[in-house]
Amino acid sequence: MKLRSFQPKKARIEIIPMIDTIFFLLVFFMIASLAMTTMKGMPVNLPKSASANDRPMVKVVLTLTPTNNYYIDKKLVGFDEIYPELKARLEENPRLVVVINCDKEQKWERGIQLADEAKRAGAELLTIATEPKTRRS
Repeated sequence: MKLRSFQPKKARIEIIPMIDTIFFLLVFFMIASLAMTTMKGMPVNLPKSASANDRPMVKVVLTLTPTNNYYIDKKLVGFDEIYPELKARLEENPRLVVVINCDKEQKWERGIQLADEAKRAGAELLTIATEPKTRRS
């Protein structure tokens, strides 16, 4: 009777499970990084807009709350403090995006006053924050 000599199997590194793990980590980090983006303005109820789909790259946010408080980013300011603060920031970065974040219950006149202050300070890029309208079926 002839006996075979014992030959252990050679170890192999399987690449498919490693690729699955890498893709899982990639998806995890992408979702985690999306959750880390923050809005610099104060939370208010925004009006609806059909053309709104994404918020612009926010650099400075002018907020008018329902209680008539003014904020630059999240810093409470008086109306007369808006122009000097914006002027200083726009001197540092002339391409600064100014976002008007006005509660929908406020009168348009007050939102226009914020826009006028931004333009007077020299803002070239001005936008109004809105929420997208929900589609009706």
